[in-house]
Amino acid sequence: MELNLLAHPYAARRSPLVAANGVVATSHPLASQAGLRVLQDGGNAIDAALAAAAALAVLEPPSNGLGGDGFALIWEGGRLHGITGSGRAPAGLSVEALERAGHSAMPTHGWLPVTVPGVVRLWDDMHARFGSRPLAQLFAQAIAYAEDGAPVPPSVAASWARGVAFAQQRLGPEFSGFLGTYAPGGRAPRPGERFRSPGHARTLRAVAAQGARAFYEGEIAQAIAAFSRETGGLITAEDLAAHTSEWVEPISVDYRGYTVHEIPPSGQGIAALMALGALENLDLARHPRDSDASYHLQVEAIKLAFADAFAYVGDPAKVDVPIAAMLDRARLADRARLIGEAAGDFGPGELPRGGTVYFCAADRDGRMVSMIQSTYMGFGSGVVVPGWGISLHNRGNGFVTTPGHPNCVAPGRRPFHTIIPGFLTRGGQPVGPFGVMGGHMQPQGHAQVVVNSLDYGMHPQAALDAPRWRWEKDDTLRLELETPRHIVEGLAARGHQVIVEAAPGDFGRGQIIWRQDDGSYVAGTDMRCDGVAVGW
Repeated sequence: MELNLLAHPYAARRSPLVAANGVVATSHPLASQAGLRVLQDGGNAIDAALAAAAALAVLEPPSNGLGGDGFALIWEGGRLHGITGSGRAPAGLSVEALERAGHSAMPTHGWLPVTVPGVVRLWDDMHARFGSRPLAQLFAQAIAYAEDGAPVPPSVAASWARGVAFAQQRLGPEFSGFLGTYAPGGRAPRPGERFRSPGHARTLRAVAAQGARAFYEGEIAQAIAAFSRETGGLITAEDLAAHTSEWVEPISVDYRGYTVHEIPPSGQGIAALMALGALENLDLARHPRDSDASYHLQVEAIKLAFADAFAYVGDPAKVDVPIAAMLDRARLADRARLIGEAAGDFGPGELPRGGTVYFCAADRDGRMVSMIQSTYMGFGSGVVVPGWGISLHNRGNGFVTTPGHPNCVAPGRRPFHTIIPGFLTRGGQPVGPFGVMGGHMQPQGHAQVVVNSLDYGMHPQAALDAPRWRWEKDDTLRLELETPRHIVEGLAARGHQVIVEAAPGDFGRGQIIWRQDDGSYVAGTDMRCDGVAVGW
């Protein structure tokens, strides 16, 4: 991949990172440094990613944590491996259970949207297969951050404050552990203040010593199950003990001479692939990147992809998800022909917002990891297990309650999942990991950074710095404030319901690492977060 590292077409706050021996890119500076330390001590990219993952669980709790889910794409041994760390609905969760509780749809907070958290098992399974250093070594920095405290950066502090303000309005015993864990002084930490969490350290020490068994079968599992039982939850010790990760074959489409890879359903990575597969049939690069015509084609392709994803995606272990048909090249070419000069209506679905961290790592031997983990919707369900630092996610909110729908809530089923890591190859060789977090922004962000990179030749930092758009329900199209005025007016003239975000909106936060022909790396990290890409 030929990259002009001197090109800065947007108001970048950062230059692209270039490094020879390895890179770690995350949304938090201290998490990036935790991963880099492992690389410099002789660990591999998987070790570094796990060190960063544990650190992020401590350092950025509004977006991820020990009670969330995770996914990863790993390049090792000359091929790409995928792993799904998505938890399943507890045995007691069903449409009927919701109706008995007075709900006709999945709620957003409390115990009902809590599915089994999968990220700790994901860490252990990645480590067992590809790790080269003990978990105790990989978690050491995260444990130190939890015990000694770490300063909270500005972006994290802002989302933390929103979460605490919301939590202070919640009643009910299930929310009793939140404020004591995340607002021990009665408020969220301010930017630059240290946050300490003995509970996080306690959990990480147990997992480092005993592996995931401590979380899913041991003392931690008993604490989660007891708190659930005492405060009206459905999660049981049996639900936790039954949880497994799943190694999966990544799905992909070819785009502009490269191959874009995603985790298969029940995640929404297939939406990014369908959008790119449609765009492959259009001459996008004949339009300038900063033109309403380019934006319009990308938006319409995403709308087509979401219409399919919301109709067909569910847990492939429970329902037939027609992946091959959804990615069929001829079908995607037919879908692309539906795109006209004006905004179309392809049956949009509800698009909730989310809270997630995406990060990636690469080592001197060419191993690379694209990884994402999340508690969803900012601190997830609001349910925090006292004394353990475990904020439980609300991924069950991704279910629907429509009987017969492939994503209808049912015991043991995985919900439609928003978090997706991405990876790029060319001719069977790795180019590198990429990702953009943020609820249903994620496939939109994936498509945008791939288009920026492959259609418009941008280096990783520029591809991330470029103004983004986010399509939502009812054809609302949100644009960042930096979007040029002629694009805003041109899209409105095409029939898009345009809203320019005067305040920072939810346009995702991403990281990219590309491997160059000589084995060195070029990386970027999103200016919309506090993170950095670091290397050596």
